Amino acid sequence: MEVMGLMLGEFVDDYTVNCIDVFAMPQSGTGVSVEAVDPVFQMKMLEMLKQTGRAEMVVGWYHSHPGFGCWLSGVDINTQQSFEALNPRAVAVVVDPIQSVKGKVVIDAFRLINPQLMMMGQEPRQTTSNIGHLNKPSIQALIHGLNRHYYSIAIDYRKNELEEQMLMNLHKKTWSDGLVLTKFEDHSKENEETVKVWHEMCVACVACCCGLTLCLFASELQSMLALTEQYNKRVQEEEEKTPEELEVLNVGKLDPKKHLENDVYDLMALNTVQCLGAMLDTIVF
Repeated sequence: MEVMGLMLGEFVDDYTVNCIDVFAMPQSGTGVSVEAVDPVFQMKMLEMLKQTGRAEMVVGWYHSHPGFGCWLSGVDINTQQSFEALNPRAVAVVVDPIQSVKGKVVIDAFRLINPQLMMMGQEPRQTTSNIGHLNKPSIQALIHGLNRHYYSIAIDYRKNELEEQMLMNLHKKTWSDGLVLTKFEDHSKENEETVKVWHEMCVACVACCCGLTLCLFASELQSMLALTEQYNKRVQEEEEKTPEELEVLNVGKLDPKKHLENDVYDLMALNTVQCLGAMLDTIVF
């Protein structure tokens, strides 16, 4: 089931259309388009809003495409033409509520392209935003006339300081996240991916020239064996070459010492947290 409504706001400048509020219309549809806008309901709604002190004007309309993606159908283009006849800067917003459940709001805003300018080979979008990047359109939208019959407009959201802080803390980790155990099957699989092949059961220590000692418990790791060999080779080269030659030789090359240190630290931290969490759960529960 599709829904639609009108957007209230103001045209700030040549770059910005500020949408403040929306109200739903009594239209609905079951396909990829909705019925035409009811002008009687629209006028009554605007009059009631003015009585409550809301003097915003209609800046466009919105409707939903549940599961279809964000694009304009033939009926939507005709509806947008009626809005642009009243105000050439009116916009059409399409929302996909089905795809938005994945965590990102699937929304897009469109405005029609004058077909006469396209026939003359002129670029209709003389004024664009300075957002600094382009949103890659979907193949489905390109098939249905994007950049041929209509073009997309960048969307930004106005947020105050508290709203920004709330969104920043949405996926922020807390102290209790460290006590959550991963499944033993997933943990074992992750170890197997990091530790490619287990060699002889022993404790291998890799001593670095700066005195750093990395203890690799239980085995040499094949994934780290290549890094160890590269580091050993680099130490030998440092004894034979001058500092000036080493600066040129090591430009753009992998630093085996740093990568080896990071791999061992991540592996030991992961297993330590998993073991401590398992012991705590055993005692508590």
